[in-house]
Amino acid sequence: MSNLRALNEVPSRSCEQNVEAVIPKTSAWKDFLALIKVGIVNSNMITTFTGLWLALYFTEARFLANLDIVLYTLVGSALIIAGSCAINNFYDRDIDPLMERTKVRPTVTGKISPTITLLLGIGFIVLGVLFLLLTTFTATLLGILGIVSYVFLYTMWSKRKFISNTIIGSISGAVPPLIGWAAVDPSLDVIAWSLFLIMFAWQPPHFYSLAMRRVDEYRAAGIPMLPVVKGVEVTKKHILAWVIILFPIPFLLTSLGIPFLILATLLNVGWLLIGINGYRKKDDMKWAKSMFVYSLQYMTIMFVAMVIVTLV
Repeated sequence: MSNLRALNEVPSRSCEQNVEAVIPKTSAWKDFLALIKVGIVNSNMITTFTGLWLALYFTEARFLANLDIVLYTLVGSALIIAGSCAINNFYDRDIDPLMERTKVRPTVTGKISPTITLLLGIGFIVLGVLFLLLTTFTATLLGILGIVSYVFLYTMWSKRKFISNTIIGSISGAVPPLIGWAAVDPSLDVIAWSLFLIMFAWQPPHFYSLAMRRVDEYRAAGIPMLPVVKGVEVTKKHILAWVIILFPIPFLLTSLGIPFLILATLLNVGWLLIGINGYRKKDDMKWAKSMFVYSLQYMTIMFVAMVIVTLV
């Protein structure tokens, strides 16, 4: 463990020189998008909107009559997520040079200074909370919970210490649909909690698949991801276990109708079959890639389908 701590404290000079040698030419806008992790922001906007949409649908509220709430919720959620991601980049700038996937982030290359990164992160979070306050107190409280769980519980506390870091980090990733629902209906119906459970159970197999592909990088950075500590075979079993956990959760959403339940079950079966089939292959990295790609499609199709079934 002492070696892991040493790796976490400061990147080696050779790593710094390597980063300098491969700094890509990027625009200020592209650096900004990398700083706020725009991919994470966009994917969370899908789940936030779905939660909001379903709350409007089941409370029989008109969408056009509540455009202000829709705007405040989406902007506020996007800002607190972007701000939290910026702080994550600020905090991880010591280990990011050790990983191929993160070594060209603007906080590593020096294109955006640590001070500006931190100020942007805090500023976005404050603005985001103010926007959420224009909706409901419950939505605001959930937004703050998401910030605390991602910035403090995950980034600053568990990520570098515990093998359970992915599960702890899943809390923040599951909060956005709750925020969306609470902005319309603070009582948080069972449907809202079902969305939370789907997102919570979805994240471990998604991130474990990524960790399998990047296991050497996580090991070099001293991050105790599951495949680093327990190995690939154990990780594959955990991935399948979490996919199986997903199976019963859509049945909490019977109010969305039989077609949705059929689609959700087929998505779960497809994910499980790909996983089981992976045991017949010797290329674990190829298996991990297929599971990772499917997880992205799974999440998008699942949440978009929830909106579509309410329109037909």
